[in-house]
Amino acid sequence: MEFWNKETEIRFFEEALKNFASPEQLFYDLTDGHFAYAPKNKTTKGQTLQSRNALIGQYTERWCKDFFQPIANDLKLHAVNSVVCPELGLTNTTDADLAFCTTNSTSQPAKNIKLIFEVKMSIVNNYSYDDVTWKLKFEGDVKTHKGNPSILRSDAMLKAIGKSINIRVSGVESAKIPIIILGNSPITDSYKKKVDFLKQAGVIQGFVSLYPNPTISFAS
Repeated sequence: MEFWNKETEIRFFEEALKNFASPEQLFYDLTDGHFAYAPKNKTTKGQTLQSRNALIGQYTERWCKDFFQPIANDLKLHAVNSVVCPELGLTNTTDADLAFCTTNSTSQPAKNIKLIFEVKMSIVNNYSYDDVTWKLKFEGDVKTHKGNPSILRSDAMLKAIGKSINIRVSGVESAKIPIIILGNSPITDSYKKKVDFLKQAGVIQGFVSLYPNPTISFAS
């Protein structure tokens, strides 16, 4: 099992550029080059990369499925993306990013779902892209850029918490299913007590970073 790392992020950019995305969808076009995030001393000049959020979301959900598949196999379960279960409030628009299920189907009754993962992962480090040579270059970790990736983002945390609560209050079956939030960054200091409370209350069973060595020390 290979945890998230810089090479994983570079593979995402290489696969995206080769198969389904343009540089404009993946990088900020700054005065001195294309960057995944604006470095600390630069500005994006109003640019947003909403298209990249969807692309990295799809990529990380598939990556998490591959990462956890051996564990699911050991448990004689299936790792399934985009699980729909109306009993748990999981619809086509609010499906479970990943779940361990007794059958390999995206449509599941609640009794078949044994574990739910909410994936809140993104590009953590900064990279530049040369559109002449088509080369990617590592520019620095999260301390060197202005972005708040993964669960450092308040909106990502709030969406994960809200979705977990919606599942938890959906019915009797929902109370039995563990929910784990998957990220690839630390959390801000402002969420530490909230995370502990949610775990103690049984709403969410864990917040896990799959990037063990991000070389970052972050405080809000």
